[in-house]
Amino acid sequence: DKPYTHQGSRKNLLGDKLNDAELNEDLSCEKRVTAKTPPCFLLHTNGDTGVPPENSIDFYLALRKAKVPAELHIIEKGQHGFGMSSKDPVLATWPDRLAAWLGSRGILKKG
Repeated sequence: DKPYTHQGSRKNLLGDKLNDAELNEDLSCEKRVTAKTPPCFLLHTNGDTGVPPENSIDFYLALRKAKVPAELHIIEKGQHGFGMSSKDPVLATWPDRLAAWLGSRGILKKG
């Protein structure tokens, strides 16, 4: 296990097979990335005490290695599950960043 593995998510996912090393490896997000993984927009905060940003960094690096288009944003402040509306002026920019990224990929068109 990595020191930043989110144990609650791991327990919810694996249940009574928590110590099954092979299953842990098979279900590790960064180990499941292939060239067929869809493009990803990743957003995290340094202030997330629920799920450390290292998880997003590992996933991003796996995407990069597989040449999957990806964008990673790690914002300094903000907790886990900050939602759409934030009073923090930096954190409040993420919906626009996502819209711009989706637009650049032709997924979201301005209307």
